[in-house]
Amino acid sequence: MDYTLDRGNARLTAAGCKKSSEQMLSIHDWLADIDINCKSCQYVEVQFKNTRKGYYLNSNNIALEKGDIVAVESNPGHDIGTVTMQGYLVALQMRKNGYDPQKNEVKRVYRKARPADLEKWEESKAKEHDAMLRTRKIAKDLNLDMKIGDVEYQGDGNKAIFYYIADERVDFRQLIKVLAEVFQVRIEMKQIGARQEAGRIGGTGPCGRELCCSTFLSKFSSVGTNAARIQDLSINPQKLAGQCAKLKCCLNFELDNYIEAIKEFPDKSIQLETELGTYYFFKLDAFARKMTYSTAPNAPQNLVEISLDRAKEVIEMNKNGMKPENLADGTKGQAPVIDFTTAVGEGSLTRFDNKNKKKKKKKHKPNNNDKKNGNQGKQMG
Repeated sequence: MDYTLDRGNARLTAAGCKKSSEQMLSIHDWLADIDINCKSCQYVEVQFKNTRKGYYLNSNNIALEKGDIVAVESNPGHDIGTVTMQGYLVALQMRKNGYDPQKNEVKRVYRKARPADLEKWEESKAKEHDAMLRTRKIAKDLNLDMKIGDVEYQGDGNKAIFYYIADERVDFRQLIKVLAEVFQVRIEMKQIGARQEAGRIGGTGPCGRELCCSTFLSKFSSVGTNAARIQDLSINPQKLAGQCAKLKCCLNFELDNYIEAIKEFPDKSIQLETELGTYYFFKLDAFARKMTYSTAPNAPQNLVEISLDRAKEVIEMNKNGMKPENLADGTKGQAPVIDFTTAVGEGSLTRFDNKNKKKKKKKHKPNNNDKKNGNQGKQMG
């Protein structure tokens, strides 16, 4: 592929100032206002339902901008999608994703979508939810161990893609025959994983933002519990799992920084000997360069927090057969003892209750004896 950047023929346009439409996996086109003459710049990136994207050749040199709805070549017929990227940035994305036009089937952009195309497209999209529910029932009647996660109709309504999840290999040949008879379209089955399903459906994570897999994350990396241990997170499956029931992808975002930061920390199995007793490693703060030790192994008892330099100093003293009076530096006295709650700062659910509510005083109702006593008091007075 030709990725030559012809700076001599570059010219500025107003395309870069156009407000981008809200799309899943949207990318800021920082080269949108520069027209670069190169062979690969004839391709545009087109996005369809949710996370499905493709690269198409603009062989007719149609003036396209980000957000334009276009009709593109499909098999059979044509599909309708939205242009999410054009120009030289598409060439960079194609190289990044390993897409080579010489090794892959090149499909073209036919035209900008006409009103008739948009009307047919809307009719096709309106069928998708009902088709998904009916397909789930059909698969259940055929005793197929699979879950239909989503259905996507082609823009012209001639084909439907059924996305499914299955733990084992499924023979869905009979299912395809039934679906072809019921929906009268060409059927395509595509298996996806739990992470891909979450990306297609979308949602909001516990951080309050949209799911990473439905906004900017296009490739999924394996996530292990070791990532949580390195970052000193509580190994709680309910807190570490995302909406896909797998470990959260964001556990990998800062993992490299933690791995680099903890390289200079001593081995966690090393015990610190002092005249007051033996201290065992409990937890560390990688970026604050602090370590916390306990007087009991694997239990938060008399926790003491010291700096990394002090921990190395005590270890060196123990190697030379010496024991410090305590873990603190000699000029600072005894190291502070800290309280430890939980790794996520959890507390009792009743901590917001007002325990000092004032009891309402009951009004005293006068009785006959009170009246008699009152009359006697008046007579005596």
